[in-house]
Amino acid sequence: MFALRPLAGALLTSVLLTGYAAGPAAASVRESAAVSQAALAARPGNGKVLYDRISGGEGILKIKNGTGKDGVVTLVRGKTKAFSLYVRAKSTASFKRVDDGTYTVYFTTGYRFNSSKRKFTKSAVYQRFNDRLKFNTTATQSTIWTLTLNPVKGGNARTSGVNPKDFPA
Repeated sequence: MFALRPLAGALLTSVLLTGYAAGPAAASVRESAAVSQAALAARPGNGKVLYDRISGGEGILKIKNGTGKDGVVTLVRGKTKAFSLYVRAKSTASFKRVDDGTYTVYFTTGYRFNSSKRKFTKSAVYQRFNDRLKFNTTATQSTIWTLTLNPVKGGNARTSGVNPKDFPA
């Protein structure tokens, strides 16, 4: 859900994501440790830019992930993917070089991210926000958007499910 509020000459957005999935269960302690070590080795760091085709604007996108699942947020301008940012569960990450323009925001959450396939392999959910984000820079200010990937009291953003085949990986 979006809740739009002015913040120091910029816009602040809060987002609501519903539909939590339970964490993966392990068959044994030994198997669980092996899976955890393998997952940690392949799991991208918080704030890792997975894709970047932005030339260095002044806009800022801040993502707060209060869920128990890792997430990837992808901005698309027109039909062109602009960038993707990895945000670990219970973490916050920012991208500070967003070019001016209007973007559609896609996001996926899940467990066990596969970097080569650019997708989660367990409990993946694919969505997009119905409203687009507009970044605009002037001589005295730039736009800041904050997306919060957990329930926000008073939020009003609407999302739509996305077919995984249509997700901009």
